[in-house]
Amino acid sequence: MPDPIEVRKVPIESVTDASGLARLIDDGVIEADRVLAVIGKTEGNGGVNDYTRILADRAFREVLIAKGTRTPEEVAQIPLVWSGGTDGVLSPHATIFATVDPATAPRTEEPRISVGVAMSEVILPEDIGRPAMVEKVAAGVREAMKIAGIDDPADVHYVQTKTPLLTLATINDAKSRGQDVVTEDTGPSMDISNSTTALGIAVALGEIEMPRADQIHRDLSLYSSVASCSSGVELDRAQIVVVGNVRGIGGRYRIGHSVMKDALDADGIWEAIRSSGIDLPERPHPSDLRGRLVNVFMKCEADPTGRVRGRRNIMLDDSDVHWHRQIKATVGGVAASVTGDPAVFVSVAAVHQGPSGGGPVAAIADLG
Repeated sequence: MPDPIEVRKVPIESVTDASGLARLIDDGVIEADRVLAVIGKTEGNGGVNDYTRILADRAFREVLIAKGTRTPEEVAQIPLVWSGGTDGVLSPHATIFATVDPATAPRTEEPRISVGVAMSEVILPEDIGRPAMVEKVAAGVREAMKIAGIDDPADVHYVQTKTPLLTLATINDAKSRGQDVVTEDTGPSMDISNSTTALGIAVALGEIEMPRADQIHRDLSLYSSVASCSSGVELDRAQIVVVGNVRGIGGRYRIGHSVMKDALDADGIWEAIRSSGIDLPERPHPSDLRGRLVNVFMKCEADPTGRVRGRRNIMLDDSDVHWHRQIKATVGGVAASVTGDPAVFVSVAAVHQGPSGGGPVAAIADLG
């Protein structure tokens, strides 16, 4: 049985601020050597050249090295998954997952959070957008489930990944070895990396069969309801964090999930919160949460039809502001209105992650 989990959300007050993590360690809430993963939002542009992710990564790893006993090489293996871009009211923050001594955790046979982390095999530039990447991600997800002690895929409620995208350097590397890549446009490669990863998660959890190459990033009927996939320039393999519930593990926290059917589907967010074990009235209000919601995690996508609830929008036609920024701000506003807290995890590029035009939502509750 894995150790029980502590989950805490901390603000990021500047690009290189990791003081929230340091305070949790100094106050004895968590131990540096027990940190399993960090999932956070940084304030950059969210694009290929968003180096705020690298700055945050470095700042948080430096704290873990300084305040723990793990070597830099060991700390380098901890998944720190950073999603760039806090458009609109979204606020930079990090959610920290750490194990705790079972003797100090509340005992219960009710479902409580368990976390498994894994790194996939190296994902080559020529793998991105192709079945080889799907297979490598699926294998990594299965490994993370084993580490979390989760046997039934139905007990998995959230899978957060960070994978490589294509850059000029990696495209040239593939060419130097006689390989080609799925696209030489680095910007769209972010979306393609995310969508391919999501299919790997769906395959691992039995949500879909292994897709054909021509279905990747095209067949929008294929998706995972628990995948949240980000990509960046800071790694060469998939960082995988599987979060689910296990009975008998103990602790205070439980996770649930649902999906947003479209960008305005606040009910989908509330359903995820209910799934996490928080009782709510029929028409809930943020005040009904009473401090029990740790965080919500969601993916979003501009509907490819260019419409939401029958009304036309111009996100996909706008040449001034990329639709990534617009949909992230929109869904961030909807999510913040539900939770009453702008520090929510909203990430873009959600092809194969939840229904087309919508996206998956996971919620973590502190049940005391």
